[in-house]
Amino acid sequence: MRVLARYLIPLSLLVATALSFAFLDMQTTALFSPDGLSQMRDYARGFLRPDLSASHLRSVAWAALETLAMSALGTLLAALLGLALALPASGRFGLAARALARLILNALRAVPELVWAALMVLAAGLGPNAGTLALALHTAGVLGRLFAEALENAPRPPGEALRLAGSGRIAVFCYGVLPGLWPQLLAYTLYRWENNIRMASVLGFVGAGGLGQMLYMSLSLFQEAQASTVMLVMLLMVLAVDGLSGWARQRWVRR
Repeated sequence: MRVLARYLIPLSLLVATALSFAFLDMQTTALFSPDGLSQMRDYARGFLRPDLSASHLRSVAWAALETLAMSALGTLLAALLGLALALPASGRFGLAARALARLILNALRAVPELVWAALMVLAAGLGPNAGTLALALHTAGVLGRLFAEALENAPRPPGEALRLAGSGRIAVFCYGVLPGLWPQLLAYTLYRWENNIRMASVLGFVGAGGLGQMLYMSLSLFQEAQASTVMLVMLLMVLAVDGLSGWARQRWVRR
């Protein structure tokens, strides 16, 4: 029986893969035909000569700043909203508030950024406002859940000591809970900022502004050289933000 199961599972995977190719009707013969390979080679060759003209670099730099601002502001709004929802979600205001806050966080997190961006484009119009709101809403659900779990696992003695001394809820949270938690909350926020940089570069495909919108326009017009420049700037910006985030965690969090 074990021998049968050992061979049955790989065989089932192979059959499922073959059926998937047949169901999707993928034109593999046309893709790897001489004509198809020639077209792919010509298209890829255009990316090897990025457009470094001054006018295009100015446009890309402005779009990069727009993308960076979208990610930073979206992450900041998400951290504030996530923290506001994390307090009731951690059970500090009763079971009813906990259930409602967790429901809101699950709803925010369940909708992907691209779907939020499409909805925000309809509500706020084309441009970076839609992208910022989309990042803020989805990231608030993620950070709120992480913040709530951190609050639930926070050491209780400092807060209990302040409560016994007559301090109110706000004082207990600010002076008894937050000082021991802020490095962890900051680490979560910085990590989500890294992710939002990448996602902000993609949200432009639905009209949310930034480098993504410029990349979408370049690809739609088959401007490979211009698209190559945008992709290079995306890569450099992500590497820079990763380095900055790593330095910030090393400087403020791990100490």
